[in-house]
Parts: sequence; structure tokens; C-alpha cells
Amino acid sequence: MRAERLLVSTSWLNDHLSDPDLRILDIRGHVIPASEPPPHYFNHHADYLKAHIPGAVFVDWVYEITDPDDPHHAPIAKPERFAAAMSRAGIGPDTFVVTYDDAQGMFAARLWWGLNYYGHHAVAVLDGGWKKWIAEGRPTSADIPAVWPAQFVPCPDPAWRRTADQVLSALHSPVRLLDMRSREEYKGQSSRARRKGHIPGALNCPRADLVAADDTLLPPDKLREKFAALGVDGSAPEVITYCNAGVSASFGMLALKVAGLENVSMYDGSWKDWGNDDSKPIEA
Repeated sequence: MRAERLLVSTSWLNDHLSDPDLRILDIRGHVIPASEPPPHYFNHHADYLKAHIPGAVFVDWVYEITDPDDPHHAPIAKPERFAAAMSRAGIGPDTFVVTYDDAQGMFAARLWWGLNYYGHHAVAVLDGGWKKWIAEGRPTSADIPAVWPAQFVPCPDPAWRRTADQVLSALHSPVRLLDMRSREEYKGQSSRARRKGHIPGALNCPRADLVAADDTLLPPDKLREKFAALGVDGSAPEVITYCNAGVSASFGMLALKVAGLENVSMYDGSWKDWGNDDSKPIEA
């Protein structure tokens, strides 16, 4: 299997369910709007227990791959915590991982980003996820697979992650910032942080605008059109995505790569970090 694969189709996964070096990770969940009272983040473990793609192992996006010590949920877990979750799921150096969710790919993309950030590049997102799998009548199971733990060795790759200070230094430069939040959040009408607005100079690209009706990612040519309309066409030295806490931003980074743009990274702290730091400038 090719490590550089970004997406796999439902038909491809259906044909490879029995591959010995494949691990399917179910990371279903949902987020409620920022305008609603907390908690905002939920996993769908109960749904996994009812039915999942055969052989899939559940990963809890809310707690298992996030840092519980960070006051602004949910930056990626520290190396030891992330490695423990992936080792438990049976992911070793030769494992090809396919992630899926029921949220238009945003949690699957988050895990895709986390694995890449920690040095495991043999990972792809199931295009269309659970919705498309079910719509096509593909097999499901309630059996919990017996998985032998593996040794996942995290090797953080700083090229995949940007800090607030790195974003600050990129302001007023040719670097492009893509805000993947809703238009309401971008305009300062609602916020998951204490302050409202967006990072100065950021372009708004709501994650939902990049998804087709069947929950698949728009094709590469359509993605390129969307990004070009915003002024993101590959000419910038770097494109940095952000959202509230790194989830939709991970999806944005995946979409940029599918579109053929390679100089991309993600501000993991995102608005929950920036919007709660009075030393950082904002625009409304």
C-alpha cells in the first residue's frame, strides 16, 4: 500500500478489508455550535458498539488523542499519550491506517493529521466516511476485533504544526492563513474563545464548503477553484490553516494537499489559543 495515499474510496476499502497490514480506525463523533452551552464535544462510542466497519477499532477523539492538561480543548495529545492510543489500536511502523467518521471527515482528518505529525505517514481518510458506506449497503459488524497491541513510536514532525508565535511572525507576509470556521465565527458573531473575530489577514474557508452532498471531499479541480477564488493558488510560500481547536483545520490541510498544494501546515492551538490570548491581535 502507498504511504502517500490521502483518501481511499469505499469500494477500495471494501476490497481490502482482509489485508493483514491494514488497520481501520473509527473516530465518529460530533460538535455542537459555539453558540450553545458546553460541553460542545462528543464521541460516538455507543454507535460504534451497535455497528461499525468490520475490523474497525474505535478511537475517542474527545479524550484519547487530545491533551487533557491543556486548558483549551483540544490540542493534539502529547507524544506518550498519542502513542499509547495508537499502540492500543495495533498500529506499528508497517501498518496502513484508514480513518473514518460520521462528520464529513473532520475527525478522520484530525487523526490523519495526528498520525502524520507523529511521523506515521501511511494513513488515509475514507472518502465519504460512514454515511457513504451505509448508503451503499456495505458490510457492518458489532463484533469488537481482537487486536494485538503494537509499538507506536512517535516522531514529531514540526513541519506539520505551527504555534501562535509562528503564526504571529507570519502576519503581514506572503504566508496565507485559512480560517476553517463558520462564517459567523469568522465575523465575530459567535466564538468558542473569550474574544470574538479572526486572526488579522486570515481568509475564511468554512470546512463545509469543501464537502459534497454524499460527504465526500470535492474533487481536486473543484478544490483548486475554491482555493484560487480566495487567493490561494500555490504561489504563497506557505498556507497555515486554523479553526477552533485543530479539527476542521486538519480537514482544511487535507483538502489543500488533495488539491495539490504542498506547502501547508496547521496552527493546532487555533482560535481557542489565539482568541484567549490578549497579547495577540484580532480582526472582527
